[in-house]
Order: sequence, then structure tokens, then C-alpha cells
Amino acid sequence: MKEGDICKTINFVQSGTLRAFYRDQQGKESTIMFAVSDWWITDMACFINQQPAILNIETIEESYMLHLQKDDLDDLYLKIPKFERFFRIIMQNAYIREQLRVIQNLSLTAEQRYYIFLEKYPQVVKQVTQKQIASYLGITPEFLSMIKANKKK
Repeated sequence: MKEGDICKTINFVQSGTLRAFYRDQQGKESTIMFAVSDWWITDMACFINQQPAILNIETIEESYMLHLQKDDLDDLYLKIPKFERFFRIIMQNAYIREQLRVIQNLSLTAEQRYYIFLEKYPQVVKQVTQKQIASYLGITPEFLSMIKANKKK
């Protein structure tokens, strides 16, 4: 998905790795989220409101996904109430995760955030580049290299 496209689906990753990122006016990319097997990914605000996407979503490696359109998701909610509960729990957990990420970005050093990322997402670390990790952490790849070099000492 590219920014500006209408975000029509929420995507369940069966296999592979994806990245959602924002590109500013100068072309700098900031990674917002990764998704690996058994994770969901979309531009949620734009999906819910059926508006042009703010984010870009790209595959990092060959990926297989299931796509749910908004109308189909809404129908599932009505026909299978347990599915609505399932999605509510997923969304609550996602909100909590993003709130904690904002607090960490405000209160922790880049080094602390990197170690938390390594511990929390070991499956992602194996699939993405250091540049993408740096983008997710809001630091330069060079600074991430310095953090990694200090770890080895």
C-alpha cells in the first residue's frame, strides 16, 4: 500500500515480514510498525475511516497475507460476536503497546529502547535491516551502530 491509496483492507500475515512507514516531505522514512507471521497490519485510522492512507506498507520478504475489507470485517462482527471480542482485545493490546512506545520514546535513551526492542521482538530483529530498526527507534543507522559497538565492549 502506498500513501494516498484508499486503505481498503486489514491484513493478517500468514508468513513473511512487512513494514509500515511514514515518509515526510523531505523523504525521510520513519518505521511505525513491523508485522511477521500471525500479526495484523494496516493503516488503522485510514482503514476505519476509508480514507487515503498516511502510511506505506511494504513487504520485506516474500509474504502471504489474508486481506479483510472493512465491510467484511463489519459483517463478521455482526455474525460472529466472538470475532468482535477477539478484535477488540487485539486493538486494546495494540493501543497499549503504542502508548508504551510513546512513553519510552519520551523517557528512555535510544540505547535502552534498542535493548527493549531486542528483547520484545526477537523474531522481528532476524527479519529486518539495522536501518529499519534505527528508523523504528527514531535514530540514525550510524547511532545504532555505535550502540551495538558499545554493547560488545
